[in-house]
Amino acid sequence: MDAMSTDPRFDFTAAVTAPFRMQPGLRRLPAGSPQLTPLGPGSRHQREKLAVLTAFWPQALGVQPGFDATPALHALFAHAAAEHPAAWAWNGECAEALALATAVAADGQVLQRQPGRFGLGDEVARCLQGLPPAWRQAGLACLAFAEDFAVVDGASGCIPWLAVCLPSHWAPEEKLGRHFTEVHAPVADNTLLLKATEGLMRVVTGPERWERFVWNVSDHPRLHAHPARVHPQRWQHTPVPQAWFRSERQTFIPLRGAGGTPQAVFTIHVQVQPLVQALATASHAHTLHEAVASMSPAVLAYRSLGGVRDELLAWLAARAAQPA
Repeated sequence: MDAMSTDPRFDFTAAVTAPFRMQPGLRRLPAGSPQLTPLGPGSRHQREKLAVLTAFWPQALGVQPGFDATPALHALFAHAAAEHPAAWAWNGECAEALALATAVAADGQVLQRQPGRFGLGDEVARCLQGLPPAWRQAGLACLAFAEDFAVVDGASGCIPWLAVCLPSHWAPEEKLGRHFTEVHAPVADNTLLLKATEGLMRVVTGPERWERFVWNVSDHPRLHAHPARVHPQRWQHTPVPQAWFRSERQTFIPLRGAGGTPQAVFTIHVQVQPLVQALATASHAHTLHEAVASMSPAVLAYRSLGGVRDELLAWLAARAAQPA
């Protein structure tokens, strides 16, 4: 799915509420609801991920020393094959992205089944060859699906493994191995999140599947928003009417790690679309206005909205007042 289109699985009504609160916001996934989104060859998500894995892979891919990610990866690959058999194949050893005509064997050997479908034809294979062999199967999954991935360990509460190419203004390499509480400690107005941490770990690493949504209004359209590559002085060149709506659908795939430890693969699907497109109705504009209006100064600063709050609210109010 193209990043500029609306993700039908992002629930605006569930995600954008007023007054705004930083909270887990989990809801159960209905049976059969997909958690992964296959990418077409040369799609925007794929092009940005290719660039990141080629130039900045040490920031996107990380594992805590001593952690065995094999059970989590195999569970993810099996889930992908069951959910999208036309896009992904997994026989327990070899992972294959069918739409990309590229596979990676258990030893990390990259197998290009036929010339690629975009560019020079070997972009995916060349990118994977540049990764350490142990990371190539995970790299292929990143390029085959829109989602990024992280492992949540239920026993320790830590994030011991991640493959995050498209972070939303946070540095994946700084979150590796940290407890969930630490990861959310910098988040403004995080009291509800921190109080829910232990219970949240038990829930997301339990037998059920869950999803949650997060969002922000952004001054740029890039999917890859690592803080090292986003200008620190935000909103210098983007007027509010040309702003972007950045959303994430996050889900949890439960599994058992080494020794039966409860774990989950955390999936993150980032979408960016023009703000005017995200506000499908006047009601959406009104709800977003009320959510932003209720944000504390700390939350506005954390989301880089402090300097444009009044202008954004005025524009949203005018949008909400437009006739249907």
